[in-house]
Amino acid sequence: MAERERPIGSTVPRRQLGRQLQHLRTLKGYTVKRAAVRFEISEAKLWRIETGRTSVRAMEVEAMCREYDASPALMEALVGLARETKNKDWWYSFKDVIPDGFDLYIGLEQAATEIKTFETSLVPGLLQTDGYARTLFRAGQPDAEPRGIERRVRLRTARKAILDRNIGAPSLQVAIGEAVLRRQIGSHEVMAEQLMHLTDLLDRVDLRIIPFSAGLHLGVLSGSFTLLHFPLTPDGEDTEPPTVYSDGYAGDLYLDSFREVDLYEKTFKSIWSAALTTEESRHMISEAARSSKNA
Repeated sequence: MAERERPIGSTVPRRQLGRQLQHLRTLKGYTVKRAAVRFEISEAKLWRIETGRTSVRAMEVEAMCREYDASPALMEALVGLARETKNKDWWYSFKDVIPDGFDLYIGLEQAATEIKTFETSLVPGLLQTDGYARTLFRAGQPDAEPRGIERRVRLRTARKAILDRNIGAPSLQVAIGEAVLRRQIGSHEVMAEQLMHLTDLLDRVDLRIIPFSAGLHLGVLSGSFTLLHFPLTPDGEDTEPPTVYSDGYAGDLYLDSFREVDLYEKTFKSIWSAALTTEESRHMISEAARSSKNA
């Protein structure tokens, strides 16, 4: 596969495979540099394989397993996982408008059983109206073709389908800073529609507002982030490690070590304790919507 080619396979199996290959490399005592030289690939590509950001062929996985002295049973399982990563997810049809690396987040979002989100500046993607999303995409890509903007809007709309699943819909907790309600995005009509949509969502999404009056809480220090949890195996083990995702202006950040996840769990707990109740949040959102509509 070319170094700059966008990965097309299933996201979660890619991540599982990469984690296993990284573990085998570590057990073997190979550095990234040594392994990259041995497999005649760049260190950057090996890093992308081990973090699930790119796919890898079954024959390459077999070669890695042999080099790392994996057991025959484990090698067979990982080769099978490599073949599974070739299955294309529904968002593959939007690959032309998905930002680099964001397909990984979409896959994790689709697989999650619990999503906790804190946003300081904008309405979270899963809760955005088309008009609000369209305004953001146009601002972020002022030279983009209208068709490209509309395809990005459709992708965001398609992501929201997880909230309407009859089976397997994730538990969603959303904390939004008051500034999100006050910041004018698009026309007054677009903003009013977005805010009214948030009030409608209160009946099925655990959404709370963090008022300015809450003062200092850990979210002031952490900034925006999303915490994802995944299904458990029959033995009670995580199918995927809990993951913290942060959407930075210059790139995405993924954290999944126990220490990092625990820190953000405590941070979200601090944020949630500073939030208004559901009814108080409804009142503040409705008031903001009326102000925007009457402006």
